[in-house]
This record gives sequence, C-alpha cells and structure tokens, in this order.
Amino acid sequence: MAPPPPGDRPAPTDVIHNIGYRKYEGPRLGRGYARVSLFSQSLRGAYGLGRSAKSKVLPMILLGVICAPALIMVAVAVFTHMDKLPVAYTRYPVVLQAVITLFVASQAPQSVSRDLRFKTTPLYFSRPIERVDYVAAKYAALATALFMLTALPLLILYVGALLAKLDFTDQTAGFAKGLLSVLLLSLLFAGIGLVISAVTPRRGFGVAAVIALFVITYGAVSSVQGVASAQEKYHVIGWLGLFSPITLIDGFQTWFLGATSAFPDAAGPPDAAAGFAYLLVILVLVAGSFGLLMRRYRKVGLS
Repeated sequence: MAPPPPGDRPAPTDVIHNIGYRKYEGPRLGRGYARVSLFSQSLRGAYGLGRSAKSKVLPMILLGVICAPALIMVAVAVFTHMDKLPVAYTRYPVVLQAVITLFVASQAPQSVSRDLRFKTTPLYFSRPIERVDYVAAKYAALATALFMLTALPLLILYVGALLAKLDFTDQTAGFAKGLLSVLLLSLLFAGIGLVISAVTPRRGFGVAAVIALFVITYGAVSSVQGVASAQEKYHVIGWLGLFSPITLIDGFQTWFLGATSAFPDAAGPPDAAAGFAYLLVILVLVAGSFGLLMRRYRKVGLS
C-alpha cells in the first residue's frame, strides 16, 4: 500500500517542552552540611521555632515554668541577704523533674514520629546522609534542647548568687557540678525518650508511653525506698535508685559530686561499688539508646 501524500499525513502529537531546567554547578555540601542542617532544624523544632504558633506554646510555657522558681529564689536571696541559695544547683532539676518529663514527652515524639508516620525517613537516606547521621542529629538535637531547658535556670541561680554577693568559689563549683549533672540528665532522658517515640508513628502513643515510663518507675522506686526507710534498711535505699532515670541522676550526683540526695533519709549509694554502678548504668543506657535507635532505623529506612 502506497504511503499517503505529504499533505494528508496527521500532525505529530509528540512535543518537547523546554521548562527551564538547568544543570546544578554549585558546591556539593555533602554529609556534614546535611547533619548540621538536620540537627539545627530538629533543635529549632523542639522549641517550636520555624513551626506554627501553636507548636511554640507548650515548650515556651515549660521553659518559663522551670525558670520561674529560679527567678523567685534569686529575688529572695538578693533582697533578704541570704548566705546561701534555697536550693542547691544539683537539687534543682530533681525538684522540677515533672517539667523535664513533660518536655521530653512532648518533644521526643515530635522529633521522630512525624517522619515515621508520613514515611519520609527513606527520603533522608536517599540523600548524602546515612542512618548514623540521622540518629546522631536527632539525638544531639533533643539532648541539646534538654540541656538548654535545664541549664538556663541554673545560670539564673548562678548570676543571682553573684548579685547577692555569695562566695564566688563555692557558687562556681556548685554551678559546674550542676551543669555536669544536667548534661548527663539530658543525654539519658533524650535517649530514653527517642527510643520509646521511635517505636510508634502515633505521636499520642509516644507521649503517653514516655510519661508512663518516667512516672511509673519513679513512683515505684520512691514507694519501695519509703518501705525500706521505714524498716531502717538504709543501704537498700541507695541501690534501689538504679531503677529510675531521675533517681539514677540523683544517685550519681550524690556519690560523685557530693550533692544532697533526695532519697529518703538522704541515703545515696551506700559504697563505692554502688556509686560506680550508677555511673555505669547511665553510660550503658545512653549507649544502648543510641544502639537501639540505629537498629530501629535500619528497618525503617527500607520502607
């Protein structure tokens, strides 16, 4: 069959459109830049920065609540000419542990649950970023946010103590011990909070689970310590502190930093073995939390 004459052929339907794509010729910033960006974004998100106004309400309220007692103590110390602060630097986070727990419970799920829920985690790993970068950035961001939350009131106490003309050497030493204590607290609480939150994509479940773990373990340890105190088994009180995150920090700073314990009858770790056990358990929990997160994201990153 002869082909149709040129004038009778149908017009072509395939058209190539030039929509302006151009080859990127700029610098390749690589994994380091990606890690820093993810850390910065996660840290800002912990305080609602860069997010909606509603997201800023709770973290800012908690920041104000944890700083308010420090401001009141400073005002009292300055105007009444006290010779020491009402609460020691190392004791302050223990007294306000409820605020710290609420912050972890609200911000740990926010940091990881949305990525799991909307399955955006594989998109991170399709870029020049690996699982260890993601886990390290998220862990460091939440730990830093917690450190800022817990260190700011200590800084307020320290500045107020100097304004009240309390002994500079004593206050500086106490402030340094307080910073070391809240640094370990931040690493421990951030790791536990992220591990629990990474299990479920449902933020509400993560919030409830984090609160339940911290509250139940502290309540159980405190109750059993009270029974041991009533039976005058004071050496048992110190060992029981190993089974709750906040009492772990309390026992560590009592033994290693010379702080006053919040345990019944102020019974800290009974001996050197117990004291080192507190430090060892804290380090194992921090390293274990990181390891569990790595294991979790080896599976999540594939789907």
